[in-house]
Amino acid sequence: MITFGLVLLLIGFLTGIPILWTLGVLMVIVGLAFWVLGSIGHAVGGRRHYY
Repeated sequence: MITFGLVLLLIGFLTGIPILWTLGVLMVIVGLAFWVLGSIGHAVGGRRHYY
């Protein structure tokens, strides 16, 4: 999810499409939140670890 968000950020920046930039930021934030929750031991989406 983090990688996909970074790809959207890059595409949105290069093409000047603001919705891609916004979606990319949201995907990166959600991906980082899932990563942190998974790394401290909370189950994320029914999984103990989120990779």
